[in-house]
Amino acid sequence: MMTRSTRRNANRLAIQSFELASAVPQVIAHRTARMLAAGNAPSIADQREFLRMGSEKLEAFTEAWTAMSLQAFNANQRLMLAMLRSWWTPWIGLPFSPWSAPRSSTRAAQRRLQHAGIGLLSAAVAPVHKRAIANAKRLQRRRSR
Repeated sequence: MMTRSTRRNANRLAIQSFELASAVPQVIAHRTARMLAAGNAPSIADQREFLRMGSEKLEAFTEAWTAMSLQAFNANQRLMLAMLRSWWTPWIGLPFSPWSAPRSSTRAAQRRLQHAGIGLLSAAVAPVHKRAIANAKRLQRRRSR
């Protein structure tokens, strides 16, 4: 069973993935056509676009990697805290703690892992999604001029 926040993150991830699946081919087609049209002597505007294309990929990769690292670090901290709580609960005198029951502990651990996984994927997709959608809109405006 998913919590509301996990379900919301999963839905957002699905929408972002769908938008990426429609925006990326448009951007690739536009840029490939532009490279073919430029030939051996690209204009200054073409050179700027090609440079922007490469630098945006590096920026998006760096942002995604950083966001995934931070998300993984935070998830590991939360999971370790939950594990430590479950270990120490019998010794601190809380017999009816939510962490003491094996079933609820297992379900809570499953929810935490599920939330961590979806959060990690969301963190990875967000920078790529942002740039791909922005490029698709920008290149679409340029094409319609």
